[in-house]
Amino acid sequence: MSEQERNAVKSEMKSLSGKYLTFKLAKETYGIQILKVQEIIGLMSITSVPRTPDFVRGVINLRGKVIPVIELRKKFGMESIEDTDHTCIIVVQVNGPKGLITMGVLVDEVSEVIDISDEQLEPAPSFGTNIDTAFILAMGKLADAVVILLDIDKVLTTSELSSISSI
Repeated sequence: MSEQERNAVKSEMKSLSGKYLTFKLAKETYGIQILKVQEIIGLMSITSVPRTPDFVRGVINLRGKVIPVIELRKKFGMESIEDTDHTCIIVVQVNGPKGLITMGVLVDEVSEVIDISDEQLEPAPSFGTNIDTAFILAMGKLADAVVILLDIDKVLTTSELSSISSI
């Protein structure tokens, strides 16, 4: 890696430093930039919608506004589990093809808000050409763990966002 490339990576990591809401899926810890998070709500009644992708759990009525809820486990190809007392919905704002979309992200458990400095960040590893890691902003290195920092705008593809925004 050239000096110019190293400086570009350092600059990018510096721009990604800040506060992240961390949550668990299976045994892994993930993070979302706190500025993308609108609120965290407990599990509520989710109405299923026919003919939606399998990772779309359904919709909820959040103070009079109907918003789609995606099950992040399914989106990431993990096995679904029974909801627990810790299961939460993180309400986020993502950039869709026609502007901001409010949606819920179903996670196993919300952990905490952490402050990650650029020294704790590393670019997402490359797993080869067949594996898409565009939705990973960076890897956060904490004392004894790694947090996968998500680019919530890229977790869903443009066509998936289009189909969800029409729900």
